[in-house]
Amino acid sequence: MSDEQTTEAVAAQPPEELQSAAAPAVSAGGKIDLDLLMDVQVTLSVEIGRTKLPIKDLLALNQGSIVSLDRGVKEPLDLMVNGTLIARGEVVESSGQFGLRLVDVVSPSERLKKLK
Repeated sequence: MSDEQTTEAVAAQPPEELQSAAAPAVSAGGKIDLDLLMDVQVTLSVEIGRTKLPIKDLLALNQGSIVSLDRGVKEPLDLMVNGTLIARGEVVESSGQFGLRLVDVVSPSERLKKLK
């Protein structure tokens, strides 16, 4: 095997640290160790509603314009994690900042159904 082929063969194999981090750790009982995921950052967002507009109406928006959304004032807002609905809640104020008090959490089985 030439030096070039050896270099390519070595480069094609990830280091041991990456191999162990990429594969989920499985305990003796066959369960996946989720501790590896606990420090992974996700994006949480709160959706107050949606609407569809023709582009001409979108371009006509300016300061003071009001956009009507498809959700009532008393309806709970959606808490999204990386774009997936996780819970619904109501807006609260805490130390001068907005917060969301969860009133309904989507079960893991419901979330999995939506992925199919």
